[in-house]
Amino acid sequence: MKNVSLALLFGIMGLGVPAGANDLPIPPDDPTVEDDGVRVAVLGYHEFSETLPETEMRIRTSKFRKQLEIIDQLGITVISLDDFIAWKRGDLSLPEKCVLLTFDDGWLSVYTDAFPVLKEFGHPFTLYLYEDYIDGGGRALTTAMIREMLEHGATLGSHSVTHPRPSHVRRMREEGPEVFDAYLRVELGQSREFLEEKFDVPVTTYAYPGGFLTEEMLALAPELGYTHLFTVEPGKVSRASPDLALPRYMILGNYDRIFEFATTFRHATDAIVAPDGAITGMLETTSHPVRPEPGSVVNSRTPEISADLSGVENLDPDSLTMTIPGFGIVPAEFDAASGSFSWTPNRRLRHQIYRIEIQWRDNDGERPENPLTWSFQIDRTAAYLGESE
Repeated sequence: MKNVSLALLFGIMGLGVPAGANDLPIPPDDPTVEDDGVRVAVLGYHEFSETLPETEMRIRTSKFRKQLEIIDQLGITVISLDDFIAWKRGDLSLPEKCVLLTFDDGWLSVYTDAFPVLKEFGHPFTLYLYEDYIDGGGRALTTAMIREMLEHGATLGSHSVTHPRPSHVRRMREEGPEVFDAYLRVELGQSREFLEEKFDVPVTTYAYPGGFLTEEMLALAPELGYTHLFTVEPGKVSRASPDLALPRYMILGNYDRIFEFATTFRHATDAIVAPDGAITGMLETTSHPVRPEPGSVVNSRTPEISADLSGVENLDPDSLTMTIPGFGIVPAEFDAASGSFSWTPNRRLRHQIYRIEIQWRDNDGERPENPLTWSFQIDRTAAYLGESE
């Protein structure tokens, strides 16, 4: 995977694909699905080593073990792909904080390094494999290794036939609808059939290579037998998240913040402090839903900042104020119909961390016991590169 395009690099890094990398917006949440309050962080990994240098795609084996320890310490439940799908369909209840572990491509080190750790912790996991890499020699998984992992907690998902770069997918699309349809039926359809026949297991989920997706993929995926497909856009999954474009945190070997924010849940109130004083899995709580979510990493320097105050009783809309560092009190607007109080910055946010405060009074002039406050982080590297692109 050398000479990776910028769009694919952002996909691998899980920092959000730059503007224009995908050919359509990520589908919005389904407003008809009732939110049960559960949030699932889907974590994506690639390669492992205790001796080779850490990169975006390669993480220290010991760090991976520590991350699993932190997940346990934070009281986060590691779930299987089957449980995830059953929950998304409304057939299963889950704890409020859950993690789904996924591993892309089929690197040998998933078997030699990660698999022993996963067995030690007893955690289920999902392998997203692309056909051409299985039994590819060198640093690729073998059929025997994959079958052994399937016997010890693994499930399979498809990751295409060839793991194409976005630039190649675009070129195929330019060949016309018939050529592109045939191409997608191979990359998505053949890869699923191959895995099911070779390993005698059902395969109904897909991870978009590099996070790149098009309108045609979304339309074709259900026909080809897929029910749930994963992007590399970071974010928590709720029951309302779109099944054909689910968010996923790609965990990086050289950028620990992604793991920290992946293990931040709105309803949690605790934190794990590492020996060096760094906060790992820093958690916040808010009394009302907010955007960006508490502790999240955003890749835009002009994100919409909002709070859903529909649950506030006896609210005096004229008393609402939103305060943002560097801006002071901003001209946020209140939508009485939805209860949303929101503002989009009129200039770029330039600090790394922003703490938002919203105050109000009720119709009797009383303020809440505590103002609504939360923090989010700007990933300035992703934001600047996205703008330059």
